[in-house]
Amino acid sequence: MDADPSRQVRVRFVTKMPPPLRAPPAAIAVPADLSRMGLSEIVNSLLAAAEPDHKAQPFDFLVDGELVRLPLQQFLLAKGITAERVLELEYVKAVAPRKQDKPCPHDDWVSAVDGSNPSFILTGCYDGLARLWKDASVCTQILEGHSEAITSTRFINKGVGTESSLHVVTGSKDRSLRLYKCDTSVSMDYPKRVGAYKILRGHTSSVQSIAVDPSRDMLCSGSWDSTIKLWAVEGSEEDGDAVSLKKRRTNSDSSGPEESQLEGSAISTLLGHTQCVTAVTWPDQQTIYSASWDHSVRQWDVQAVKETWNMFSEKALNCLDCGGEGSSLIAAGGSDPILRVWDPRKPGSLAPVFQFSSHSSWITACKWHPSSWFHLVSSSFDGKVMLWDLRTAWPLASVDSHKDKVLCADWWKGGSVISGGADSKLCIASGIEIV
Repeated sequence: MDADPSRQVRVRFVTKMPPPLRAPPAAIAVPADLSRMGLSEIVNSLLAAAEPDHKAQPFDFLVDGELVRLPLQQFLLAKGITAERVLELEYVKAVAPRKQDKPCPHDDWVSAVDGSNPSFILTGCYDGLARLWKDASVCTQILEGHSEAITSTRFINKGVGTESSLHVVTGSKDRSLRLYKCDTSVSMDYPKRVGAYKILRGHTSSVQSIAVDPSRDMLCSGSWDSTIKLWAVEGSEEDGDAVSLKKRRTNSDSSGPEESQLEGSAISTLLGHTQCVTAVTWPDQQTIYSASWDHSVRQWDVQAVKETWNMFSEKALNCLDCGGEGSSLIAAGGSDPILRVWDPRKPGSLAPVFQFSSHSSWITACKWHPSSWFHLVSSSFDGKVMLWDLRTAWPLASVDSHKDKVLCADWWKGGSVISGGADSKLCIASGIEIV
């Protein structure tokens, strides 16, 4: 601390973390050119002085609710904060992966991933198969039946209490959606091959995205045919949405037994997009949001079956998700390197409220953290997965697990990021601490 006094800043370190991680509250002078890594070293030194068993770890620092991503002097100058005052620095655990788990290999591009189940990860692949991975390590089920690449996969999670049975849906370039029920009870005979119990037909072009409604009774799908279709999850041959009952063989060989297989038709169709519907999300019972290559984000009233709001972006859009405070912010990415966030609650202005521009190619996926208002993950053709915080324009971390384009990404168990790409791998970056 014996640097030039004129290039020092008086700071006080504060935190909301529990006592073992609380530094002394006294103000101290630190070099003005310190960045967050240097500040982390000081905090770790203070903590180690009070608790010799303290293990050093990286921290992030907030000033007036904004993450510090510049050297202190530059940050103060940019924000117009005088260096005369004692600067209160709130420190939190840095959000970054601490471990790269062993990747799960596939036979072709991994084009879809769902991490909403804490025990299993669901992937979709260009080989036309979906796979269930237990604990992100063992493939327990292979879901077959599609004749072309899978573009979207979702857990429906009917009967969440019964861990031994998982309910999932897949969408494909073969224009269909398929519903599967997977018995996940203990078995040494992995992987099991599972056929769909119901096929949903009606799109005239590739199915690009699927969303499940909060009650888990309905699905919606976006397609290259520019439409969004709504489907009932359940249904039998007596139901209105079931148009035929067919026989199928449960095994891929001709000797397998035959089982009944339902075919379903859409309950309703949402019309308005003029190009491919690349992404759909269903944040509350009455509302669907969609994104399209026609540059628009649209809001739909499910009960009225009509569009209620739209917003046009500068670029064709590839992905969309709702989150943030009250799940009311819309994040979307597309055919440029910029991840944009809009707030539909602000009428009269359709400009993004946040923009993140550290990717170097098209953005393929974006997902809000399931329990944080601030954190998102994105993936891109540049081969990177990035973690973001609304409180800074710089990425919290850049994950370089893939050797080729990244096509999909999601959070898993709150502390891991999972991603799939053109290197035919499911990658898992874990040890992320988000309070």
